[in-house]
Amino acid sequence: MVGLCSLWSPFCRNIYSEDRFKQAYGSEDDTRGSLRLRDKLAGTCRCSKQACLHLAKERVPIFSWLPRYRLKKWILGDTVAGLTVGILHIPQGMAFALLTSVAPIFGLYTSFFPVVLYMIFGTGRHVSTGTFAVVSLMTGSVVEQLVPTPLEMNSSSPEAADFEAQRIGVASAVALLSGVVMLCMFGLQLGFLSTYLSEPIVKAFTSAAAFHVAISQLQSMLGLRLPRSTGTFSLFKTLALVVENLANTNTAELLISMVCLAVLVPVKEVNTRCRRRLRTPIPVEILTVIIATGVTYASSLNSSYNVEIVGHIPAGFPKPQLPAFHTLPAIAGDTIAITFVGYAVSVSLAMIYADKHGYSIHPNQELLAHGISNTVSSFFTCFPSSATLATTNILESAGGHTQLSGLFTSLVVLIVLLLIGPLFYFLPKAVLACINVTSLRQMFLQFQDLPELWRISKLDFVRLFYRV
Repeated sequence: MVGLCSLWSPFCRNIYSEDRFKQAYGSEDDTRGSLRLRDKLAGTCRCSKQACLHLAKERVPIFSWLPRYRLKKWILGDTVAGLTVGILHIPQGMAFALLTSVAPIFGLYTSFFPVVLYMIFGTGRHVSTGTFAVVSLMTGSVVEQLVPTPLEMNSSSPEAADFEAQRIGVASAVALLSGVVMLCMFGLQLGFLSTYLSEPIVKAFTSAAAFHVAISQLQSMLGLRLPRSTGTFSLFKTLALVVENLANTNTAELLISMVCLAVLVPVKEVNTRCRRRLRTPIPVEILTVIIATGVTYASSLNSSYNVEIVGHIPAGFPKPQLPAFHTLPAIAGDTIAITFVGYAVSVSLAMIYADKHGYSIHPNQELLAHGISNTVSSFFTCFPSSATLATTNILESAGGHTQLSGLFTSLVVLIVLLLIGPLFYFLPKAVLACINVTSLRQMFLQFQDLPELWRISKLDFVRLFYRV
């Protein structure tokens, strides 16, 4: 044994207890024991140019990675990936706004501001932020509880405008409070909590939420004008309402939904199976939106067959607007849940792609990035945002290298906001509902992991069906 250790001496180490280690090598406390408390505080609080630069690079990561950006090697991939994701953000932003129970234009706002802010403060090079179905659905439940949908209202009346203002005020208040909670967590350095967010828990929650999103979109796909159910067993309440009102299905909207699903599902499957061969995925969502808008306008489906359309989408930049501060006490409990879900999904995605590409994620900095994104965005009529599954996957597969891809994503959305938005006036809401449902493909596929989930944690397996 002695001879073996002499042969492999670099790999043989003595076994130390904590006391023996301190005796042999000393400790940090011993070396600093002679320093007075005042000297320690003075050393900690000393300000210098180097300390300020280090703090700036640490808290604003764009100052760290942008000077080291490899222009010739990375710019093409970031440009293509950013433009591809930006095109996808347009239909998804409007579609997820329906889940939030606000007008589609606010989904476009939420697809712009958080993207820019995360590019500056985030550490995930392949993370795409913006609207996320699960977070949008949870926010929509809060909005419906405080500002329920009236049975009848003229969309062009002053009451309708006031109603929309109340709804986005509540949604923005949720975003503000969510951002403040994340900033408080950052101040307390609670990023380590991401260690306890196991993959089975995240999968269980997002898979169960996929059912809620899909069921909530049935009424739009069938052309039913039904109030949105909230509270306990809302999934079953919504399903019961849809079944009771099947006789009132709008045939035109049902046909639109069937055609859209017949196009979206196969093309998205092709994108998934041929992702290595395709330089960029086929932008089937935006193509569907453009074609459906043109057909509806040319055929006057909204007036002839009572097809519900998106309506007026204002052009231009949103004016700063205060969230509904008076609703903060009422939304506090739900907002805590929304915050943890958004953070869990965002950090999980960031870590997955960081491990894949060999770089590190800083959970505390992610708290700061998403906290600033939600806080600042809330003053521009945005609802809560987070990292998104579908667009993050597309961003990475399309060749994105750094956060600079967010610049090109935001430019696409900005062009739509300033110039193209009003052209979507005749877009049927049934098309957006179909986009919502097909965007959940990855979450539904997680049910293939049920046997593994049962082996890992029977408790998480039971929680999955409890949430459904």
